[in-house]
Amino acid sequence: MPALVVFFMLIIGVFMLSSCEQFGANPSGAYLSDIEASPNYDAQEAQFVNEETNVLSGIGDDINFWDDPFGRDTPNFLFNSNQTSPNTLMPEVQNTNMLDFLNSESTVKFIWLGHSSILLSIDGKTVLIDPVFSKNAAPVSFMIKRFQPPVITLDKMPKVDYILISHDHYDHLDMETVKYFNEKQTTFILPLGVGSHLRRWGIDQSKIIELDWWSNVDLGDLSFTGTPAKHFSGRLGLLSPMKTLWSSWVIKSSANSIYFSGDSGYDTHYKKIGDRLGPFDVIFMDSGQYNERWRAMHNMPHEVIKGFKDLGGRYLVPVHWGMFNISLHNWFDPPAEVTARSRDSEIQLITPRLGEIVSLENPPLFDEWWTTVD
Repeated sequence: MPALVVFFMLIIGVFMLSSCEQFGANPSGAYLSDIEASPNYDAQEAQFVNEETNVLSGIGDDINFWDDPFGRDTPNFLFNSNQTSPNTLMPEVQNTNMLDFLNSESTVKFIWLGHSSILLSIDGKTVLIDPVFSKNAAPVSFMIKRFQPPVITLDKMPKVDYILISHDHYDHLDMETVKYFNEKQTTFILPLGVGSHLRRWGIDQSKIIELDWWSNVDLGDLSFTGTPAKHFSGRLGLLSPMKTLWSSWVIKSSANSIYFSGDSGYDTHYKKIGDRLGPFDVIFMDSGQYNERWRAMHNMPHEVIKGFKDLGGRYLVPVHWGMFNISLHNWFDPPAEVTARSRDSEIQLITPRLGEIVSLENPPLFDEWWTTVD
């Protein structure tokens, strides 16, 4: 087939994909003008940038895609003997007592829903973090399927006051979940630029708050601060990257302080955040879907511990694992690796089962439940 024909076929394919609703929309108009004023936006490159490292250029330097499309690592995406998904269902705590969960006037309570999805109850308010309730975390139905159905379905959720999103990748920003909350009295708190996706999906601007790094908003007795992360963004992969910001988040009430890392590789930002906004009662830390080849954008296991110490935390909760297969390691490696290193560092680790209510007043006994799953 002539190269010119292949080229035009690729152009047509990209055009067809970019028109898909799942891909959202890049910022434009007045919203783009606000973004261009951000100190974290490179106007010349027309994209957001990391503080220390361009993670995408680092990958490009390390990979010659055409010579080796499936990676030089062993294992790789074609040949992998690791168990990347469980053979049986992971244990769940069913029939969660939501009345008890919502009683959080004096503490923090949370329910891990798998991967990076967390239902949080703090100071009598409910915050839903990076919720993905769809059957898969990709724009097409045959890719990146869930290990098992949600432990709590959307129709069984309590009233959600705020939805907090770390970035626009499919395993963190789910169009169908967003649309479900369109008719609810829920406010979306987002990194700068991510609102463009929600507006395309029908969410009214009055329900959207977008924050840059080190910007904050006070909503009643809660304060939300967008903080740096070392990652990237884009719902069209490398065809249109870095048009929206990626963030970690700090949530504070009068009595408690919470850190959620979003997706991030290790760097100096953890220490900066800890110095400015720490210490934290609980830290939800990116601990899975790692690989040496993309360590710039995801913590390696030893860096989870290092970052936790930089931030200054009481309890560590590993997230970004346990629901989707996006990497090459065993599905259970993230908690196992972090567990081994936390013992050496005397870190208080919380590894709840799906659906389990965790109260920081009385956290559950540590349980390596993943060892019981085939």
